[in-house]
Amino acid sequence: MNIVIEKPETKHTGAIATICSIGWKQTVEGILSDRYQLKNVAYWYNEERVKSDIEAGSYSYIALLDSQVVGVIGGGKTGTNTGEIFMLYVDDQIRYHGIGKKLLETLTQQQIEEGISEQWVSVQEGNHRGIPFYEARGFTYKEKRIQETESGEQQVSLRYSREIPF
Repeated sequence: MNIVIEKPETKHTGAIATICSIGWKQTVEGILSDRYQLKNVAYWYNEERVKSDIEAGSYSYIALLDSQVVGVIGGGKTGTNTGEIFMLYVDDQIRYHGIGKKLLETLTQQQIEEGISEQWVSVQEGNHRGIPFYEARGFTYKEKRIQETESGEQQVSLRYSREIPF
């Protein structure tokens, strides 16, 4: 499997929107209401917003397999020496083939070059894909954050961090 990691372009908008929509909904399935999920996806992952976020650099890298987008990661610098992984999603039809690992490694290398020595990520509580993925890569649990959604539901995020280079 020949996976190519590169910077996204606006021509990738539709694929990124689809992968992120499906991935996010899977992380909150059975936790947040369908109504809230639809509203959140419509806000964050509509094609106009995704295109704008690509142009702004919010999506850092994509993974391509045979010229098709199969994964996406976004991250940035949040402090002098700290960075954040804002999101990481892989096409649900091709997970567990090292795509997420390659995306994370590429973003991590970029963040190291930017002087980042501590990397953070928020993972939905109960995310049985994300939590083991990050823990296997040296992230350790730091705290729980509870946020009330517009619909009155509680969204619980677990904060993880690691020192880089590790």
